[in-house]
Amino acid sequence: MNKVKKNGGSFVKQAAILAVAGILVRLLGFLYRLPLTNMIGDEGNGIYSAGYYLYNMFLIMSSAGLPVAISKMVSEKLALGEYTNAKKIFRTSFFVAGGLGLICTIAMFLGANAFCKAIGSPRSYYCILTLAPTVFIVSVMAVFRGYFQGFNSTVPTAISQIVEQILNAVFSVYLAWILVKTSVELGAAGGTAGTGIGALAGLVTLVVIFFTSRKGRMELFAEDKKDYRVETSREITSNLFKIAIPVITGTAIFSMTNLIDMVMVNSRLAAIGTYTAEEIDALYGQLTGKYVTLSTMPVAISTALATAVIPSIAGSVVRKEHELVQAKVDTTLRLTMIISIPAAIGLGALGPQILQMLFPNYSDGGMLIRVGSISVVFLALSQISTGVLQGVGKVNAPAWNALWGSIAKIPVNYFLIAIPEINIIGAVISTTVCYIIASLLNFRALIKATGVRPDFVGMLVKPSIASIIMGIFSLLSYHLFYKFMPSNLVCTLLAIIVAMVVFVVAMICVKGFAREDLQMVPMGGKIIRFLEKINRI
Repeated sequence: MNKVKKNGGSFVKQAAILAVAGILVRLLGFLYRLPLTNMIGDEGNGIYSAGYYLYNMFLIMSSAGLPVAISKMVSEKLALGEYTNAKKIFRTSFFVAGGLGLICTIAMFLGANAFCKAIGSPRSYYCILTLAPTVFIVSVMAVFRGYFQGFNSTVPTAISQIVEQILNAVFSVYLAWILVKTSVELGAAGGTAGTGIGALAGLVTLVVIFFTSRKGRMELFAEDKKDYRVETSREITSNLFKIAIPVITGTAIFSMTNLIDMVMVNSRLAAIGTYTAEEIDALYGQLTGKYVTLSTMPVAISTALATAVIPSIAGSVVRKEHELVQAKVDTTLRLTMIISIPAAIGLGALGPQILQMLFPNYSDGGMLIRVGSISVVFLALSQISTGVLQGVGKVNAPAWNALWGSIAKIPVNYFLIAIPEINIIGAVISTTVCYIIASLLNFRALIKATGVRPDFVGMLVKPSIASIIMGIFSLLSYHLFYKFMPSNLVCTLLAIIVAMVVFVVAMICVKGFAREDLQMVPMGGKIIRFLEKINRI
């Protein structure tokens, strides 16, 4: 049991590092989207998002599965003491990723016009051209991140993500501000230019860390007994693709839900017959620039946990530490729900007020946030269950489950978006349906593969009770504050603070926190001892 606690703590620590970085990155990304949206508007957001989603599809094809595959393979080799194979995985992956990234970059350059026509967004041409070189840069960067994560070290990834996002934010806003004076299309392209500049800075950061940390790796590799067979580059490449292709497929399918929206929103809104092209772009901009931005921000925690859990669980599986696998799965799922459930309830309660606070010039879309807030929970569940399944070696299941969810999305989109009273909200409802199906199927596969029976009371019931109490208090406090201070900005911020305090108190009352959860926060030891004294843990 001590071993479980020790290793579990190490895993939680690495997840916490990446989670903090993820929150900062999401916050920076969110903050720079505020001036960007206020400069290019909902119309520009629609153009920007169409180009960005196409770029994302190429990025998925070139590199989405690589960090998962590399971290899993390296972690397994390190657990077995096969250090030469671990090094060779890195070298082989570098050439594979570079080649794939280069092919995708060239394809984006040469096919930009055709892609614009295919997605029904000819105004996104300059965005696609601007984003093309970034695919190659990010593909190479994925190799370094996967390699470091295979050593159960998330610090290099965390640092590079922060550097990348800072430069992305600065240059995206600056270039959009300069170019939007010429046209909305060029302003949107300027907003995408920072992505490439930030990615290059992130890659340089990883290269510097790689060489400065070389001494520590060499000391570890010096202990290599070399009493095993060294794998060939062909074998490594084959194993890499065996893991990466299902991951890429699953990620691509989920990303295709965005492309499904991009194509179907345009056609189904046009079928209503009352919207102009500019109004359709604006509604699509609300969906992508507001709903997607707000709903995915809380998922930074589950993304970090999923990234950290893959190599951690993979190493435990190789060493046949079944008790430790159970502990890591329980901790991961519980932490995910402690973040995502209150985030969903909070967005549902204060969605319109938050939009008014963040986008004073373009505050439409409050109902989108309210209706789609529940998707936060199921997006987080699908992400974290995908990470666990990949960690235990079941890499095909999440891809199939994502496919079934995406298939279900299409008819829901088709029928709901064309109803005038529902319109763009239909896309949000279909996205929620997609995530519900994928996450439920993932859980079924997880239970079947591992025999792990999640603690549903601790994972779902307790955070839900605390979140509902929090949501009621947050909405009541907003209206109470507004009677005395008729300022949406002030009242929304105060209501959010009240919500955070109420949630923590409610979670303590229902014994919703575990020791592992509190180890992630400052002064966690003191908090644990206090809660033990009052019998709340």
